[in-house]
Amino acid sequence: MDLDLASLRTFAAVIDEGTFDAAARVLHITPSAVSQRIKALEQQVGRVLVQRAKPVRATESGHVVLTLARRMAHLEREAMSSLNPDEATTSTLSLVVNADSLSTWMIPALARLAPEHRALFDLHREDEFHSTTLLKEGTVMAAVTSVPEAVQGCTVEKLGSMRYRALCSRDYAERWLPDGPTPDALAVAPMLDFDRKDELQARFLRGFTRRRLQPPRHFVPGSSAFSDAVRHGLGWGLLPELHTGDDHGLVELDPSRPIDVPLYWQRWKLDSPILAALTTAVRDGAREALR
Repeated sequence: MDLDLASLRTFAAVIDEGTFDAAARVLHITPSAVSQRIKALEQQVGRVLVQRAKPVRATESGHVVLTLARRMAHLEREAMSSLNPDEATTSTLSLVVNADSLSTWMIPALARLAPEHRALFDLHREDEFHSTTLLKEGTVMAAVTSVPEAVQGCTVEKLGSMRYRALCSRDYAERWLPDGPTPDALAVAPMLDFDRKDELQARFLRGFTRRRLQPPRHFVPGSSAFSDAVRHGLGWGLLPELHTGDDHGLVELDPSRPIDVPLYWQRWKLDSPILAALTTAVRDGAREALR
C-alpha cells in the first residue's frame, strides 16, 4: 500500500492547525480539497483517522499515521537540503522534556548543536514518567523520559540520573517539624507537588515513613516557582541537586535518602544526520550534568 505524500502532509496540517479550514489556509488549497484528501487517506488505510471535533484530534489509528507523516516530512526536508545545500532550510525538532531537565541541563545541551544544522526547537514540557505518550502520538520525534522501554519505532539509551533531595526552609521546619520529620508531623505538614501527575514526594514519603500519608498539598507547576515555594516555606518538596548545589541553605528531611530518577533518551529510529547530531549534543550535555 502506497500512501500519498500530499495526503499525509494534509493530515498532519489538519491535526496541527485544529480545523480543516485552517489546514486549507496553510496548504493554500480549498477546505473541500482537504476533506477529500483525508477521506481518501482513511479509505486507503481502512481506518478512521480524525475525530471531527473542535479542535480535530487524531484517533488511535491516526496517531500511527501522524508519526509516519511527520517522519516522511522530516526525511523529505533532509533530502532536499542534501540535494540543494545552497538552499538549505531550517528543520524544526520537536522534543518533550521534563521540567527539571528543561530548567537545568537541557538548554545548554541543545546549544551544542552546530549552527550549520539550522535547527529550530519545538519544546514540550511533560513529566518524565508520562513523556513517551507524545512519542506514541507522533507529536514529537524525541523525548527525555524515565521510561526505559523503547516506544515502537524508536531507539532508547540511558542518559544518567537526576538526584533529588527532600528540602524545606528553616522557618517551615521550626513551625511544622519542631521535633523533626516524624510521620505524625508529615501527615499534617503541607507538601508541594509539581502537578497531579507528580508522584515524587509521595514516593519519598512512603519510603521514609513506611505509611501511606495524605498531607495537604500545594500544586506549583514550574521548576523555578516550585523551588521558590520551598525556599519561602510554602511546603516541603524534592529539589534537584542541579538546582540547589551543596550549600542550599535549606533543611533536608533525610540526608541519607536522596532519590535518583533515571533519565533516558528516546528518538525516532531514522538514519537522520540532524537527529544523530541532536542525540550527540544531548548525550554530551547529560554526561556533564547527570549522575
